Amino acid sequence: MPTKRKSVSLLGRSEARLPSKPDRKILETFPNRNKSRDFWITLDCPEFTSLCPVTGQPDFASLEIRYIADAVCVETKALKFYLASFRGTPSFGEDVVNRILDDLVAVLKPRAMQIEAQFAPRGGISLRVDVEYPELSE
Repeated sequence: MPTKRKSVSLLGRSEARLPSKPDRKILETFPNRNKSRDFWITLDCPEFTSLCPVTGQPDFASLEIRYIADAVCVETKALKFYLASFRGTPSFGEDVVNRILDDLVAVLKPRAMQIEAQFAPRGGISLRVDVEYPELSE
C-alpha cells in the first residue's frame, strides 16, 4: 500500500533551500481520484543535473517520466525538489535513472512507469537511458 501522507507540505510554500542529497522521503503524494481508469501521466523534466563520478563535472539530461497511477499521484513540487537533490550527487547516468525509477515505484506503487533520460553529449557521445516498471520482458 502506498505511503499515506496527511498533506503535501511543499505545495504553496516558497522554499529556496533544495535538499542536499536524494531521499525518497522527499517525494509527496496525493490521492488519485480516478483510480478506476488507466491513464498516463507525463512529467517532462528538461533541466535535470547530476555529477559525473569520475570528473565531478555536471551531467545534464532531459527526463520524461510517464506512469499510470494506482492509489496516489506524485506531487510535482516535491518531485522537483527530489530531482534537484541529484545536482550534488556523483553518479553514472545509468545508475541515476534506475534509482529514480526505484524510488518513484517504492513511493507511488504505480500500475506502470517509464522513464526516458536523454543526457547531453560528453566527448562526442550522448547517452539515453530507458527504464520501465514492471521490468522489461525478455
